[in-house]
Amino acid sequence: MMDHAALSALARISEPEFQAAPFGGIIVDRTGKIEQYNAYESQLAQLAPERVIGKDFFHTVAPCTAVKAFEGRFYEFLELDDVVSESFAYFFPFAHEDANVIVSFVKRAGSESVLIVVERVDEAAAAPLQDCYSPILPPE
Repeated sequence: MMDHAALSALARISEPEFQAAPFGGIIVDRTGKIEQYNAYESQLAQLAPERVIGKDFFHTVAPCTAVKAFEGRFYEFLELDDVVSESFAYFFPFAHEDANVIVSFVKRAGSESVLIVVERVDEAAAAPLQDCYSPILPPE
């Protein structure tokens, strides 16, 4: 799982860095519409970016996230003006395989968009994994 400094740095990630990132990345607007989808996430979810760009992440692309523990949390996160990032454990029941992940929401600097980071958790670490809510406050 990324630490606070790493997540804070993602608020300013460039397009080439986003595409080459070693984690799943989805950039959505405040309504959940997908603006960008990186190569790692495409491989993880087995969905080509051209199939998902412009679609609703929560209800069309990943309907398993249309629950309070994910979508509800996303909208609550948007209301927190003083929080830049939040992370939590989640279970993705992909069609091709199930995956335990750490999800982070990161508000993008100078934008209304949010970066959703998806990091795989290996099976040895998944068993004791608990919800790890960890908001990151902006620098003062």
